[in-house]
Amino acid sequence: MTSDDHPPPAPRSTPRRRGRFAALLPDPAPWRSSRDFRLMWCAGAVTVFGSFLTFVALPLQLKELTGSTLAVGALGAVEVIPLIVFGLYGGALADAVDRRRLIVWTEVALGAISALLLLNSLLPEPLVWPLYVSAAASSALTGLQRPALDAIVPRIVPHDQLAAAAALNALRWQIGAVAGPALAGGLLAYAGLTWSYAIDTATYAISVLLSLKLAPQPASHDAEKPSLRGIAEGARYAWSRKELLGTYAVDVLAMLFAFPLAIFPFLADDLDAPWALGLMYAALPAGSFLVSVTSGWTSRVHRQGRAIALAAAGWGLAVAVAGQLHNVWLVLLFLMLAGACDMISGIFRSALWNQTIPDALRGRLAGIELLSYSAGPQLGQVRVGGMAALTGVRASVSLGGLLCFAGVGLLALGLPKLMAYDARTDEHARRMRERRAGSGERGDGLTGGAAKDPDADPATA
Repeated sequence: MTSDDHPPPAPRSTPRRRGRFAALLPDPAPWRSSRDFRLMWCAGAVTVFGSFLTFVALPLQLKELTGSTLAVGALGAVEVIPLIVFGLYGGALADAVDRRRLIVWTEVALGAISALLLLNSLLPEPLVWPLYVSAAASSALTGLQRPALDAIVPRIVPHDQLAAAAALNALRWQIGAVAGPALAGGLLAYAGLTWSYAIDTATYAISVLLSLKLAPQPASHDAEKPSLRGIAEGARYAWSRKELLGTYAVDVLAMLFAFPLAIFPFLADDLDAPWALGLMYAALPAGSFLVSVTSGWTSRVHRQGRAIALAAAGWGLAVAVAGQLHNVWLVLLFLMLAGACDMISGIFRSALWNQTIPDALRGRLAGIELLSYSAGPQLGQVRVGGMAALTGVRASVSLGGLLCFAGVGLLALGLPKLMAYDARTDEHARRMRERRAGSGERGDGLTGGAAKDPDADPATA
């Protein structure tokens, strides 16, 4: 028998190599185990895609109607206050009402706003004021809805799959962040604003239909009505949990000091590469996307507080280096690295929150989380622009990154509980695992035994 009669045996390392490659891919366990997670993921993917069409179309229409950079910039100003106020109230509301119902009705209202923009674009002379009203109303509704979306995940996804769920949700957002603006550019160039608004309205209709299929998510039988007292209770709980406080502080500090988007146009000019402006805006989400599609490893990380701090420090250093480089491709590379670090931090923040916060407080804490990751970028825009006027564009970017790195280091020293957090041994995480194991959790939004009672305490579900 010669060697040509049979092919040589495959190397023993081949299955191992395949296994290592598969381990890098996003963990699909939440998708397989939870019908409600599949529904929410698909509804969110459709909505994110349509929302990014309007994200591009709205400022463009305002520019065409007014020709004023101040008028376009004012969109951000009208969005901040509604997001803060309704984000806090939405957190309290998510703990007091059926979360599915809250999601559905806010989705209906957001679809109506998109329809208003569509009707306005069809007028012979579109009006300016509906654009501002729509922006403010959308921000308010997002503040109401987002805590409920965040708070529902720990109910419908098994405890040990929460990090994987965070990565899959991030991947969904990034797909929309890339595909939505790309399609918007073509639509706006060849079909006009109306088609962008029309498609966005249609995506909300699809999302509502999917959300209606979710299992009911009633509040606890003893849940209090939304109130300032309830919001304060959530704030006190967050203050008592220094590792939670650390996650909020790290995120706000990173965005405050090292969020450079506002001066990208000036940085592109400084690099003599105005053609690269679009690539700069795409670099951060591209880095995040790369982490999401290779996020299988995140489920095996248990020291999540340490990972959050290290990733935030990496974000600051990457931004600082990008501000000093003169080769545009290297700048883009380090911006991608910064986006990757930011996504790593985001995945572990979400996992830590979902693994340890009691269900009865989950909505109110989600409202606080919404503020931590929305206020930081807004303040960061002001910081980077103001410092650039005093020190120059590059110095503003680099100094901000270094301040972020130093600030994260100080927080790590001042909040040892954040650095010591371990999902395997933390008392709050262990308590949540025990409660969910005792409820007969099936991972599909339903539980066995007494937990089927709609009046049962959802903290045990």
